[in-house]
Amino acid sequence: MALAINIRSDHSSAERIEALWDEVAAFENQPSMRTLNYRPHFTFAIYDAPEITAKTAWETMLRAVGDEGQLLVAFKRICWFAGPPLVLWAEPEFDETLVRWHASISAAIDPAFCRLHYRLENWRPHCTLGTQIADVKRDEAIAFAQSFKGSMSVLFDVVDCVAFPPVRVVAEQGLPLRTP
Repeated sequence: MALAINIRSDHSSAERIEALWDEVAAFENQPSMRTLNYRPHFTFAIYDAPEITAKTAWETMLRAVGDEGQLLVAFKRICWFAGPPLVLWAEPEFDETLVRWHASISAAIDPAFCRLHYRLENWRPHCTLGTQIADVKRDEAIAFAQSFKGSMSVLFDVVDCVAFPPVRVVAEQGLPLRTP
């Protein structure tokens, strides 16, 4: 069982990401994101090592966030990780807070315990849209990503620690509204 620390959106603005999940599911053998039964999110770290407990991961997440509030994140592009399997994801516009929180987590827990793609030098903030793109639909999925001309903003309002599979929230905390 793995542990992940995330920021997720329980806000209604996440419905646009969820609609993209449904569009991307057409390229999958079976829908990957709806199957998770978990809201749109950014993952900061995933730990498989038994040395990193849920308590340690959660306390690290809370220290990284401090007393900061909800994040409104803008998306304008769909990108992909080559895989296999191909993974489609929504690329956020640069957000200094996401980067700072990730750096704080990486400084607090030895990155050797973290999955390679979530280590400081490899991490790319992304909101996953589909993880199981069928090989026969690879070109079609890439064409879909390249043709995306949308623009959306999503309010990420909860930080959490989850165990998976299946996804089970171990700890969570709503973030306060930010004041301008």
